[in-house]
Amino acid sequence: MTGAAAAVRAALLEHSPLDAEETGQQLHRRRVVVAATLVVGAVLLGFSLTTAPGDETFYLLTSALAAVWAVGGLLSGRLHLGRIDLLGTSRRPVLTAFAIGLAAAAVFVLGALVVREIEPLRHLVEKVLDHARRGNLALITVVTVANGIAEEIFFRGALFSAIGRHRPVLISTVIYTVVTLASGNLMLTFAAASLGGVWGLQRRASGGVLASIITHVTWSVIMLFALPPLFN
Repeated sequence: MTGAAAAVRAALLEHSPLDAEETGQQLHRRRVVVAATLVVGAVLLGFSLTTAPGDETFYLLTSALAAVWAVGGLLSGRLHLGRIDLLGTSRRPVLTAFAIGLAAAAVFVLGALVVREIEPLRHLVEKVLDHARRGNLALITVVTVANGIAEEIFFRGALFSAIGRHRPVLISTVIYTVVTLASGNLMLTFAAASLGGVWGLQRRASGGVLASIITHVTWSVIMLFALPPLFN
């Protein structure tokens, strides 16, 4: 097996032993916290993307959303950063996660070249990009990074653990996609459905949230700066 193939297998296809079983009481508590967080988070997400581009309320709502995901995830129970076994050593999944983020961004940039030629899809993307174009780019970057980290703490951390052993990658991705529907934007929902599966695989392979956090943030920041020029 080549080095690249071994890295992909370790980062996405393995099943980490770090996902230890929880007691019934711990699992019940985690599920209660997760359910409550999902409701509050979905409502905030829906409100945040209905604000006008440049409106300061957008920053307040998206900051509050990040806080909800992060606090809900951390209150649900213990979470791990995770490790992968690569080339005979156990290590934090930093470089592999960054590489996956770069690859995902490249795929989406290529896809954007097609989407911008299809008027209905172009309109959906521009509705999201208007917040970056008309808002404070520094603040947009901060809330983008904060929400990427917080979403992984909750969806690939707390929610993933709350599901248990039965198809957590699939179920967590479906729930993530359904919650993203609250944004009212089908392009964001498509991104959640496609990348949610990748982040779920990273979570299963490493047993923690560090890998998906790095990949999510890498992809998000590249999209934030690469897409607006493509859609001008």
